[in-house]
Amino acid sequence: MAEQPGAPHRTTGSTLLHPLSTLLGIPLDQINFVACQLFALLAAFWFRIYLSPSHASSAVRHAFATLFGIYFAVFCFGWYSIHLFVLVMMNYGIMNMASIPNIHRYSFVVAMGYLTLCHISRIYIFHYGILTTDFSGGLCCPLMIITQKITTLACQLHDGIGRQAEELTAEQNRLAVKSRPSLLEYLSYLLNFMSIIAGPCSNYKDYIAFIEGRHVHMKLLEVNWKQKGYDRLPDPSPTGAVMYKLFITLVSLILFLTLTKNFPMVYIIDNEFLDKTPFLSRLGYLYVVTQAAKPKYYFAWTLADAVNNAAGYGFSGVDERGTFRWDLLSNLNIWNIETATSFKMYIENWNIQTAAWLKRVCYDRAPWYPTALTFILSALWHDKKQLQTLLPLISAS
Repeated sequence: MAEQPGAPHRTTGSTLLHPLSTLLGIPLDQINFVACQLFALLAAFWFRIYLSPSHASSAVRHAFATLFGIYFAVFCFGWYSIHLFVLVMMNYGIMNMASIPNIHRYSFVVAMGYLTLCHISRIYIFHYGILTTDFSGGLCCPLMIITQKITTLACQLHDGIGRQAEELTAEQNRLAVKSRPSLLEYLSYLLNFMSIIAGPCSNYKDYIAFIEGRHVHMKLLEVNWKQKGYDRLPDPSPTGAVMYKLFITLVSLILFLTLTKNFPMVYIIDNEFLDKTPFLSRLGYLYVVTQAAKPKYYFAWTLADAVNNAAGYGFSGVDERGTFRWDLLSNLNIWNIETATSFKMYIENWNIQTAAWLKRVCYDRAPWYPTALTFILSALWHDKKQLQTLLPLISAS
């Protein structure tokens, strides 16, 4: 994404790939992001084959996932990555010192408060422009994902220890965590290399089952695999799903680079465009550049999904046709988005894991006005760039 003219210099992480950034004319933070995700993809294949539960202990798998995740964070964000570690350690302290009846409240306030302060500092203190990436070259995205994970685990720990089974919904009972995680488990869940850069958020119970080698078996039992026509417990491979998702990422990347070159977003704040272009034309151009930006999210989210699948994480069961599904962590359904016939259908297939998080930590727990409170939380959690982008168009109309 192009930077706004006059925007302050953005601090990035490693400058190792700066020559490639100069050669391609792409900002270094984006080059670092793609490089880390591609390296994570290779590491995920290696992790699934050579550090499988049959070859390595859970502690080794946790340690490897954590150390590589920390390395990717430092590589991408440099010293700004300390925000991630501060937030994680503050909430680990809360998880161990707070009383179970209040653990989800304290974790929520601290995690959301820290994220909100980062949003405010980016916009009002460091004065980053409306068309730049986040205050540290993209760090807000990992902070947002970690905030989701912190609050998810805190709520599920509260369900598992602080509430009776009959008080829980079927989903809450299934995902309830019965004991506080160790430091290594906590760090691995929040900082693992599969999701540290671009997510998605996942449930703690699913992640631990994956690390311990119970993930696939657990999901097959949930769908009763014997009724699907299998004589013995199957051993599904994610390779096909990964290859398909990598094809989607490639197409999305080509579309994004092509469309944004022909329809630059920076044009919407051009003085001549604002002063001389009719309002309906400005609105139409805004619609076009918004559509042109979507493949960027298709690319990032599908690649993140593929990384998790390559590591063996993300299996969700067997569909009605007996096909293995690897969409437990999928964040979008592109076909349903592009063919949506209603706003409801659109939002149900966009940023799926965030919608699930909002439901689990807010909507299902709000004592009153759950819909209003959920929308408020969504607004606080999300970056404010999209709203700010609209302001010049509205003010000029």
